[in-house]
Amino acid sequence: KMACCGHCFCCKCCCREAETRTPEELTILGEFQSEDEILPRKDYESLDYDRCINEPYVEVLEGITNEKARKYEAVRWVLVFAIGVTVGLVGVFVDFFVHIFTQLKLNVVGESVERCTDRGCLALSLLELLAFNLTYVLLASVLVLIQPVAAGSGIPEIKSYLNGVKIPGIVRLRTFLCKVAGVVLSVAGGLFVGKEGPMIHSGAIVGAGLPQFQSITFKWIKFDFPYFRSDRDKRDFVSAGAAAGVAAAFGAPIGGTLFSLEEGSSFWNQALTWKVLFCSMSATFTLNFFRSGIYFNKWGSFQLPGLLNFGEFKCVDGDKQCHLWTAVDLAFFVLMGVVGGLLGALFNCMNKFLAKYRMKHIHPKARGVRVLESLLVSMVTSLLIFACSMLVGECLELHTRPHNTTAGDSTNSSVRQYFCPNSTYNDMATLLFNPQEKAIHQLFHQDGLFSPLSLSVFFVLYLVLACWTYGVSVPSGLFVPSLLCGAAFGRLVANVLNVELHMHVYSGTFALIGAAAFLGGVVRMTISLTVILIESTNEITYGLPIMITLMVAKWTGDLFNKGIYDIHIELRGVPLLEWETEVEMDKLTASDIMEPNLTYVYPHTRVQSLVSILRTTVYHAFPVVTENRHNQRDFTKGNILVSNNIHFKRSSVVPRAGEQRRRCQSMKSYPSSELRNMCDEQPPQPEPEEGEDLLQQMLQTRHMPYPNLYPDQSPSEEWTMEERFRPLTFHGTILRSQLVSLLLRGACYSENQSNASQPRLSYTEMTEEYPRYPDIHDVDLTQLNPRMIVDVTPYMNPAPYTVSPNSRISQVFNLFRTMGLRHLPVVNAVGEIVGIITRHNLTHEFLQTKLRQHSITV
Repeated sequence: KMACCGHCFCCKCCCREAETRTPEELTILGEFQSEDEILPRKDYESLDYDRCINEPYVEVLEGITNEKARKYEAVRWVLVFAIGVTVGLVGVFVDFFVHIFTQLKLNVVGESVERCTDRGCLALSLLELLAFNLTYVLLASVLVLIQPVAAGSGIPEIKSYLNGVKIPGIVRLRTFLCKVAGVVLSVAGGLFVGKEGPMIHSGAIVGAGLPQFQSITFKWIKFDFPYFRSDRDKRDFVSAGAAAGVAAAFGAPIGGTLFSLEEGSSFWNQALTWKVLFCSMSATFTLNFFRSGIYFNKWGSFQLPGLLNFGEFKCVDGDKQCHLWTAVDLAFFVLMGVVGGLLGALFNCMNKFLAKYRMKHIHPKARGVRVLESLLVSMVTSLLIFACSMLVGECLELHTRPHNTTAGDSTNSSVRQYFCPNSTYNDMATLLFNPQEKAIHQLFHQDGLFSPLSLSVFFVLYLVLACWTYGVSVPSGLFVPSLLCGAAFGRLVANVLNVELHMHVYSGTFALIGAAAFLGGVVRMTISLTVILIESTNEITYGLPIMITLMVAKWTGDLFNKGIYDIHIELRGVPLLEWETEVEMDKLTASDIMEPNLTYVYPHTRVQSLVSILRTTVYHAFPVVTENRHNQRDFTKGNILVSNNIHFKRSSVVPRAGEQRRRCQSMKSYPSSELRNMCDEQPPQPEPEEGEDLLQQMLQTRHMPYPNLYPDQSPSEEWTMEERFRPLTFHGTILRSQLVSLLLRGACYSENQSNASQPRLSYTEMTEEYPRYPDIHDVDLTQLNPRMIVDVTPYMNPAPYTVSPNSRISQVFNLFRTMGLRHLPVVNAVGEIVGIITRHNLTHEFLQTKLRQHSITV
């Protein structure tokens, strides 16, 4: 009792189990709406990764020979190659136009700065910089207004999609066009964003759309090739496209494959691994081929493998004291990993606060307010860039590499002399008035010193502005700003060790480790990020320090909060499933977390009932059941099966009564007058008297939880309570989309006919509208006879995965997660369905709430 009262202090109650729930738990259970906490939403739809092996699908399988199967597999490989090539071409497009727009801006502003430094008209140079940046950012924001889901990096959405959650509009062609054009403008507009994250999103869209041979945006693109139009195939192609985006961004095909594996793909096998790697290689090859030809006019030389290339880490010839890194440096790398994890946690905390503020104060307002915020960020960024370059930047002498002319020329060609005399360069302007890739190259390879003040200001500036920018209504990536911020931190540490402690460390290595530490502290990726950075440096000896740094940064950051992508997934309320559950969750069973209030259909159901069910529920699948009317010997009051069944269903009688009333209201808007008057024929039910058991009164008044769904059986007035709650034998599941397709095509038969007269729909007809099936409210109901009967048995999934009510949560979770399920029926030992489990029932928050209730009950 004392423990109960301790839990109830904040609830201002004591020892009543119904009132021991916190507001957060009530929100998770759907009984309370919290304004402060953002919890997993129930309106996100899961993908159908499990195949529906119904009769139309079996007919397709019977028509597929081994030769035809090999042809389909060959087509699949061709599509994988085409996705990789397309993603590579997208990368070429983005890089080329970012280069064109950025060079146009920098040439005009640079000439103005050099001309106005002596003439005293720097205000004009600042206005020119503002004009370019604000124009670019305005256009990028307008594109996001056209397709709001194109904002941000897209990695949280793609991670959710690969986890099995359907995000509306995330892989549409219009999103792709707005994303690609928007990221070109936002990067060229001088915002502290990168183009690598949007490349991953763009690659995923290409993977989702190209194998479909149809387009929702452009209706005329529609080819008769339905064999890959399923969530299962689509999600595999999305995995390949996302991996190709990583490969094109960093020139890291293996890292891209591991990214797709680490960041969410629930179902993975050897064949998919090989296809994803091949797609990544194709993207890297295509990007390398075209960029090398465009920028060096050496077609086929393959000198530029990715959009972001860290360059070659190499000591100056003849410097015997130079080493890329030593065993002693590992201690500093561990410390840098700790600091990187702390800084990443700080970055994520600030960004989460900003995101919540935007959701509460900016997003509810007019859409133009988001554009104004983007312009405000652009204006502040431009002003600070100009002011810091002019006021903070120091004029330093330029050092060259006489024995390594290639690296020296490529690095020294991007230095900026703004506001400095001849033979010197402005260290701050060199970092701020260059494309971000060249700024990273400067921090990794520039022999000349960057002053500690400039590095410190640059680090703080990038930390604050990148945090503010990530989340505004423009396409924006986070990899490059994080790398730049961390590289400045690592370069600062190297300066301290070289100048103050005289240790002669290689500055480029420390800049790389700093970049890895900060990026790892922000995104919390380990395996894929390690391989990406190794492939980007083309230096395998960096494998150990990068791995140690990323592990330490992740462990440190995880002590405070989650990675930035997981935080934004939570803010959207996406019910993401982790790889496994906590050990203590095995105290619960499937019966503890399942949803017992079922909305089911019979194998032969009237049109009127199907329409009523579809119009009054939002469920995406329904169990197909029959009642055990003939097993009368089991319907005794002492029977355990009946007792358990009543236990599971007793609480659902009242909601079903309300559902009946809602369905009646829905029928009144039905075009058929026969069905519209159905509810009027039912006698009104008296209100329950105070203190009277509602369940017993409903039984006494013969209130049926559902209308008469079965065509040839009517409820008997003599049914007892056990008969009314007789067990429901489970036969399979049928999807909402399938039911709507049956009604849309008039697949039904009349009462005086047999079900053999019902028109049979093929697999192509059932999947013709994929992925956007029509809604029940869009169906022309005037053409339907409400008394007609629909036989759903040929189209249901007769053998879905099921679990026992006594299955432990770890078993349920592993089955649901690894098989990519959408619904998991709970069926007892004699084949009777007692509940159903969906994604929401397996989220961490829901399980924690149920575990606490279980502990209180025990």
